[in-house]
Amino acid sequence: MAQRLKVALLYGGRSSEHAVSLRSADSVSAALAARYDVVLVYVDRQGRWSLQDSPGAPSSGGQAVYLVPGPDGGRLRAMDDASVVCRPDVYFPLFHGTFGEDGTIQGLLELADVPYVGSGVTASALGMDKQLSKSVFAQAGLPLGPYRALRWHDPEEEAVILDALGLPLFVKPANLGSSVGISKVKTPDAFAAALDIAFKYDKKVVVEAAINAREIEVSVLGDEEPAAALPGEVVPDREFYDYESKYSDDSRTQLLIPAALCSRHAEEARALAVRAFRAVDAAGYARVDLFLDRGSGRLLVNEINTIPGFTSISMFPKLWEAAGLAYVDLLDRLIDLGRNRHDDQRRRLSCHHP
Repeated sequence: MAQRLKVALLYGGRSSEHAVSLRSADSVSAALAARYDVVLVYVDRQGRWSLQDSPGAPSSGGQAVYLVPGPDGGRLRAMDDASVVCRPDVYFPLFHGTFGEDGTIQGLLELADVPYVGSGVTASALGMDKQLSKSVFAQAGLPLGPYRALRWHDPEEEAVILDALGLPLFVKPANLGSSVGISKVKTPDAFAAALDIAFKYDKKVVVEAAINAREIEVSVLGDEEPAAALPGEVVPDREFYDYESKYSDDSRTQLLIPAALCSRHAEEARALAVRAFRAVDAAGYARVDLFLDRGSGRLLVNEINTIPGFTSISMFPKLWEAAGLAYVDLLDRLIDLGRNRHDDQRRRLSCHHP
C-alpha cells in the first residue's frame, strides 16, 4: 500500500483576515483527513508557528516550530532544540490577506525548496495589491472600471479623483481582502473619513467608481492550461458585499451557482477569468471577480484572489462541484498541481548546473 502523503496546512496568520483563514483550514483539514496525513501548522497573530491537534484557534500553545529558509528538505523543526518534528511532502497555504496571500509565505517555501499549493511569489504579490494587479490587467488589455490610487492624504489629488470618478465610489486598502476596511462614499464630505479608515490598514489606497453591476465570480484551475468553471453570482444582502455580508451567521447573501447569464456572457466571463489568471502568472487556482454592468452589458475585471475562501460552502469549490469535481477531488488536484510545479521547477533549475 502506498504511503500517505503528509500535507502541511498553514493557516491563521498576522492579517486582519485571520478568522477567515481558520474557517478555510477547518474545512480543508476535514476533507483531507481520509486520504492524507494532515499536519496542522497554526500561525498566530504575532507570526509564531505551532503544531496543533485540530484546526481553528488553539486553546493551548501547541509545539512551537519553524521552517528553515534553505534546502533543508522542508522539515519542520522544533523551536526549542531544532530537532526535526516532521517532513511534510507538500505545503498548503490557507492564509488570506497580508503575510500569507501576498507572496511572503510563498517566498519562504521557495527558499525552503518544497512543493506547495497555489501561485508563486510574483502572482501572489500582484493579486494582493489591487492597484498593481489592475495595472497588469490594463497592460494585458482587460476591461476595467475607472479607478485611482493614493499613497497619502492629498486634498488637491482627492478633489481631482472626486471630479474624475464621481459619486458614489468605493475606497479600499490596496492590500487587503474579505472587504476589510472598505467604505462606500456617497457624499464629498464622507470621502476623507473613508480614506482615514483605509489608511489604517495600508499605506496605499485604491478608489473605484461605483458601478451598478451584478457581481460575477469565476473559479480557475490549472497551470499551463488553466480552465474556468461556469460563473457564479453573488447577490449581497445589503448595499454592497462587505465583511458582514460575507461572513456573518445572519447574512442572507445569496450565491447563485451557476449565474443566470446568457451563453455569450458566460463564455466571455470564463475567457476573461483565464486571461486575468495568466496576466499575473497565477498557478494552481484562483477566483476572478468580475462586474457585469447593468447599463452597458459589459463585463469588467475587478480583482483576482490567489487564495480564495475554501470552506465547503465557499464560491470557489462550489463552482467546481457544480462542474462535477467534488471538494476532496478538487483538493487532490490542487496538491498534484503543486507537486508537479515543484518538479518542473527543479528540472529547469538542474539545467543551470550541468
